[in-house]
Amino acid sequence: MTVPSADELLETIRAALAPHGLFLRGTVNFADGEAGPMLADGKPAASVVLIGNIGGSLWEPFTWWREREADRGGADPLDKWSKQVMHPIGEAAGATTYFPSDPPWQPFQQWAMRAEGLKPSPLGILIHPEYGLWHGYRGALGFDRVLPQTGAVPAGHPCDACVEKPCISACPADAVASGAFDVARCRMHLRSEAGAGGCLAHGCLSRDACPVGRHYRYPAVQLRFHMAALSF
Repeated sequence: MTVPSADELLETIRAALAPHGLFLRGTVNFADGEAGPMLADGKPAASVVLIGNIGGSLWEPFTWWREREADRGGADPLDKWSKQVMHPIGEAAGATTYFPSDPPWQPFQQWAMRAEGLKPSPLGILIHPEYGLWHGYRGALGFDRVLPQTGAVPAGHPCDACVEKPCISACPADAVASGAFDVARCRMHLRSEAGAGGCLAHGCLSRDACPVGRHYRYPAVQLRFHMAALSF
């Protein structure tokens, strides 16, 4: 059996992800002696490839799937969908699949910062110079070989050039005023009458105030889905 080249392997994965609105977001290669995540065979991975959405790219495929599930996907439908999509793709590629929702918890944010050169925004979400805050990571594939870099590393940090910081002033709960996102404070607001008619109904006002990547803003129904999940 012919082993595909690294470029052929990534292209095959990219093509398999496309119908689901998912993309190869970036690659992390681990140096000798560096602790990568464990593969299914118990050996450390030589590389991981991050998989995620750009803007609302996954919403239509996810919605189509969810409408056909008897229980609407259960308590965590997006996680369930992500696993149903990525497990077969990872298996076909000879990879081990990792998810942010599953133990042992993998350092997805650190991987993303390393793979794409991103940095956190005041909301804690990694900000991309093109996509802004409108992107995410749904999983990663681990391999026993080094793979080419798949994510463009941007220069600089968009927040450094943002003087007014509208994401901070727009938050009705002052959940980002301290310089770190206060999840408890945000949830308390979402459960209030004001929060129900504001961020819960229309999406995070703080996130929406960021001027970077507005073209990639999630559709309204996706915004409500994520805010409802955060409010629990």
